[in-house]
Amino acid sequence: MTRRADRIAETLRASFPPAEVAVVDDSHRHAGHAGAAPGGETHYSVRVVSPAFAGMNRVARSRAVHEALAAEFKGGLHALALTLRTPEEA
Repeated sequence: MTRRADRIAETLRASFPPAEVAVVDDSHRHAGHAGAAPGGETHYSVRVVSPAFAGMNRVARSRAVHEALAAEFKGGLHALALTLRTPEEA
């Protein structure tokens, strides 16, 4: 994992405990697209399974993750492909 991927995973584990988190850097798939940067670390697929998502709809879950990662977005993170589930949904 890259440094940013490690930070993303750490932040999400801390924000949605207890969480199962998987982060994959997909930046190479977006070379030449908007937001892509040389060296990558801009586009990620993220899967989080946490009871913290109970009672939240898909949009609320996405907003919560984006809020938790606000510092990463300010630092060059461009896009996330999110899979967000409760343990019962996983």
